[in-house]
Amino acid sequence: MPAGASWAAYGRLVRVLGFGTYDTATHPRMGILLEGLRAAGDSVLEINEPLGLDTAARVALLRQPWRLPLLAGRLAGRWAALIRRVRRSRRRGTAAPDVVLVGYLGHFDVLLARWLYRRTPIALDHLISAADTARDRGVAGWLTGRLLTWLDGAALAAADLVVVDTTEHVGLLPAARRAKAVVVAVGAPSAWSAGPRPAASAAPLRVVFFGLYTPLQGAPVVGAALGLLADCPGVTALMVGGGQDRARAQAAASANPRVLWRDWVPPAELPAIVRGADVCLGIFGTSPKARRVVPNKVFQGAAAGCAIITSDTVPQRRLLGSAAVRIPPGDPVALAAALRGLSADPARLRSLQQAAAALADRAFRPSVVVVPFRQRLIGLVEQAAQS
Repeated sequence: MPAGASWAAYGRLVRVLGFGTYDTATHPRMGILLEGLRAAGDSVLEINEPLGLDTAARVALLRQPWRLPLLAGRLAGRWAALIRRVRRSRRRGTAAPDVVLVGYLGHFDVLLARWLYRRTPIALDHLISAADTARDRGVAGWLTGRLLTWLDGAALAAADLVVVDTTEHVGLLPAARRAKAVVVAVGAPSAWSAGPRPAASAAPLRVVFFGLYTPLQGAPVVGAALGLLADCPGVTALMVGGGQDRARAQAAASANPRVLWRDWVPPAELPAIVRGADVCLGIFGTSPKARRVVPNKVFQGAAAGCAIITSDTVPQRRLLGSAAVRIPPGDPVALAAALRGLSADPARLRSLQQAAAALADRAFRPSVVVVPFRQRLIGLVEQAAQS
């Protein structure tokens, strides 16, 4: 922002277009960014055609490359719909956006956005690197890795601003692109902090884990820890979701009759399920990627008022401080001990819940996490106006 300028002079002038094949129902990141911008008073419109393939499905395509025409065909159909909507908007005389924000998993979409909006600044929510994700999930052969590295590079080159979630992910960008980066914490949608929590009781400790069971989440570590608690009636667990590592996690926990396994629930129902738990588990994987991220579930669980237990990594330590229990990555014995300890210490449990909720209210709300992003957006608008 230029010296002497005020937020009031700029807030109403930023017209943001959310663009692409993102799906806020399954990946809330884009919804959080747009919610935060709206809360700041910016004008936000969306031209969005969800692709209908989540990260796990895209990774599966890499394992079975003969199915790639499915991705190409579906993407072509969504792009045709996006192009029609852009042209229709222009015919109607809708004001041109100041900035186009391409949503999560938008590696291809940002190329289309650059073609459609040649003179408009473009921001890319680069929450994940395609090549890094493929490596983390064990599908990055030499050729695949080269192609995905090229795709990451093309996406970064097409964007004027690159949004990442941790400073560690800035370091993962090519050196020539790091000046484009802005760190914006994932945050939690407002729906996660709405609604009452159940009253504390003497019932067993209620633990929840949810996710896509990817390697970085360390679900087998959670399963092994729950297996170690088979003799502890003071702890119950609900494991929600499915994916690559679920079978291993379920086998590791099989000795414990107090573990309930549930497939994915509708996204609108998940906040209430998590609010019904005492403890929300984060991630426990040991891969390089697991050490660079702070996952959705940590932000969401804290917003829901749960005590948080997650791995002791640099970004999570920096974000959470003393508002969570952190254990060594990949250590089921430490996780089991942490859960056993909280089940026997209601006062500490309540203190951790209060600390997590207070931190979420102070730092995880969309209107807060979006502040550094919005500052950079304003800079892009000013730069474009002067060119």
